[in-house]
Amino acid sequence: MDTKLKIHNGKILTPYRIIYGTVVVVGNRIIEVAEGDIEVPGAVEVDARGQYISPGFIDIHVHGGGGYDFMDGTVNAFLKIAETHAQYGTTSMLPTTLTSEKEELLQTLEIYKQANKENVSGAQFLGMHLEGPYFAMNQRGAQDPRYIRNPDPEEYKDILSHSSDIKRWSAAPELKGAIEFAHYLKSKGILVALAHTDAIYEEALIGFENGFTLATHFYSCMTGVTRKNVFRYAGVVESAYLIDEMDVEVIADGIHCPPPLLKLIYKIKGVDRMALITDSMRAAGMPGGESIIGSLRNGLRVIVEDGVAKLPDRSSFAGSVATADRLVRTMVTMAEVPLIEAVRMITKTPASILGVADRKGSLIPGKDADIVIFDDNIQVLMTNVQGRIIYNKNR
Repeated sequence: MDTKLKIHNGKILTPYRIIYGTVVVVGNRIIEVAEGDIEVPGAVEVDARGQYISPGFIDIHVHGGGGYDFMDGTVNAFLKIAETHAQYGTTSMLPTTLTSEKEELLQTLEIYKQANKENVSGAQFLGMHLEGPYFAMNQRGAQDPRYIRNPDPEEYKDILSHSSDIKRWSAAPELKGAIEFAHYLKSKGILVALAHTDAIYEEALIGFENGFTLATHFYSCMTGVTRKNVFRYAGVVESAYLIDEMDVEVIADGIHCPPPLLKLIYKIKGVDRMALITDSMRAAGMPGGESIIGSLRNGLRVIVEDGVAKLPDRSSFAGSVATADRLVRTMVTMAEVPLIEAVRMITKTPASILGVADRKGSLIPGKDADIVIFDDNIQVLMTNVQGRIIYNKNR
């Protein structure tokens, strides 16, 4: 029989209000959310002790953590990253690749299949996010320039023929062949995102009209207002603001986007178009110092300091070391966003962007039992993935 779980005596964060009460889980589903302390015969009881009961955090862009990267080429790396981020409230994620050789990418996709079968003690995998290799060289950031190229139909069709686990792909919309690339992805039901791009408004608009509906790590590795000769052109940043229906994802660590920019994004895009992401690399959850972004074999060396990863010459950020709880805490304390809305940006909003809001992102009967308990400082105390207690700080 399915196990019953009663989580009670806590402040329940629904998408639009906070109630003091009880969440009841049977198996891997939420079956009741109610005010007060209700009787649930035969249930395992979890006393939230007046803390917050929240939907599990959904990270739609994450590269690694706990000393591992998804490009390491091992099942163990996938599992350890999932376990690491579960400690910080992430209950589901999109493992994300970096620009690489085609063979390395295909190997990573094969490893995902096996890791997905074995993943029972960490955040759930919702599919793969391919970041690259179709990028603008000038906006490569920490992406390895050896592998950056234009979309190649023979290549991406072959990749997609090898894997049905790709749920999102990030690319630059202005590249030759990018629109045809987007059409093909959309025909396969894959989310297309613009990233590492030199596009101006007119190119970004064409991209959006043809499927590029999400701006990857907003403000990072994309154009703002540019000047060519005597004329000024709006860039991708302005495009995302002008196109109301374009979604944006934000590394809300307070560094990639400092507080004034977080406030601006929130003010213009609103809660339902702004998703919080970690974009974290292997150093997330680890001490500072030297690290590697990407695979151990072909990755780039970076330095972790000031709460962020940087290229060794300190010319660019190289992904983040944020965890999901830090994103919410930053939005509340630095961007002065109400807690309920900050949580929505990492639960309901990413679920909607990814097309899984029918089962993820909110504490509603019938949805997956992905539940987090955290305190007033947004320190995670318990993480529950599909009805299983994955992390318990007090255990």
